[in-house]
Amino acid sequence: MRITLRVNGIDYEIEVPPRRTLADALREECGLTGTHLGCEHGACGACTVLVDGDAVRSCLMFAVQCDGRAVRTVEGLAAPDGSDHPLQAAFSAEHALQCGFCTPGFLMLAAGALENDPGIAEDPERLRELLTSNLCRCTGYEAIRRAVVRAARAGGALP
Repeated sequence: MRITLRVNGIDYEIEVPPRRTLADALREECGLTGTHLGCEHGACGACTVLVDGDAVRSCLMFAVQCDGRAVRTVEGLAAPDGSDHPLQAAFSAEHALQCGFCTPGFLMLAAGALENDPGIAEDPERLRELLTSNLCRCTGYEAIRRAVVRAARAGGALP
């Protein structure tokens, strides 16, 4: 099928089989390898991207479902001038990553949450529930939680 993926504001006209996942299309057809594939069952969250502003597991969504929709990946998180998004700066400041494999998924999960509900960072229970939907084997979650709170206070919903 011929589809157009609008990823990070750029249109990619690609040819994909109907059952090609969004994650695979982003990585293989669009050349955007920041979206990581972990479990490929939707459990780990490493492949999280934003589709029309909502966080989704790109390993569970078909690319054809995103034809004409706005997709945002970790490559599109930084500002157009290349400066870090508040979440990226906060993850670095709080040492919220070690191996980094899960980081793109956490960044996109948090970006979607802060853009849709900025108050989530001030509600410890809701933030804990959000963050435990993704898996990290290295950091524990405390540094990631601190990073999201820091980013929210620094304007983490900024595009």
